Amino acid sequence: MTMKKIEDAVKKNYIWRYLALFSEYEEVKRREHKYYNKVKTFYEDNKLERKTFLKYYNRYIESWRNEESIFPQKRWPRYKTRRIDLDIEEEIVKLRKLGNNRYEIHSILKPKYKWRSPSCSGIYNVFKRYKLNRMNHEIKEQKQQIITKKMWELWHIDCHYLKRWIIKGDSKRYYLVWLIDDYTRIVECQITEDLKALTVMFAWLRCINLLNWYYWIEFESILSDNWVEFGSKQAKDKKQYPFERMLMELWIKHKYTRPYRPETNGKIERFWRIIEEEFLEWSEFENIEELKDELMKYVYYYNNIRAHWSLEWQSPVNFTKNLLPN
Repeated sequence: MTMKKIEDAVKKNYIWRYLALFSEYEEVKRREHKYYNKVKTFYEDNKLERKTFLKYYNRYIESWRNEESIFPQKRWPRYKTRRIDLDIEEEIVKLRKLGNNRYEIHSILKPKYKWRSPSCSGIYNVFKRYKLNRMNHEIKEQKQQIITKKMWELWHIDCHYLKRWIIKGDSKRYYLVWLIDDYTRIVECQITEDLKALTVMFAWLRCINLLNWYYWIEFESILSDNWVEFGSKQAKDKKQYPFERMLMELWIKHKYTRPYRPETNGKIERFWRIIEEEFLEWSEFENIEELKDELMKYVYYYNNIRAHWSLEWQSPVNFTKNLLPN
């Protein structure tokens, strides 16, 4: 008996077994089977895994009862190649030489190419292919020019819970409302006693006024998460939310992070970790005035003294001064 005949015999037995099972299954579903009243009993007696059996049965029905559809299908790649198209690759290289990182390039290409747009890891592979994964001197200079143009363009806002008993003898919960610039890392904050919409709005307005007073900043857009105090992205009438109404009055654009994607607001999430480790973790204050006073000192230290690795080991204020023309 040749190998081909053996394969044909195995194939026929496989088909006959499943065709018999399909026939019995349909009888059970029509409540016409002699022995089985429930499908569960049918699965158990024939030692069938429900999900796998239904996968083959549905494929058989969808193919108009074609017997060949019963066989397991080959698992080949969905596309012939996963290589990024040459025109997109050239654009990635061009954007990289202007100082953009992979996340910035992804956000630029996504609206333009849609489903053809490569992932962040795919963009990084292009960097490595052209030896652009590390910034050289020219790319760093271009990056500084981009930062100079985009200073004050996007601000991240968020709220943070303070631990209970941070003030001696007071178990009341206090909150921090923070604002941080996406490019220079300059921050400002306010302490609040609740997170109601009006409270957050006035706290944020005080942050704006302080930053405007200290640095003459003009705000263009705000990035927030989808908390209710910041308004609703899906709302048809945004004027009903105090925070949204204030942004409209100030001509500031409101952007939202993607749901369940905290990395979108990653800079402020990292900032929470810094302030917890350096200021809040082991601190305890006599009263709310002391807490506000110490927090103001820390904000000054963070903006004017503390060196940042991402800012070439400069403080946010010094980094900003070096970028601005004399």
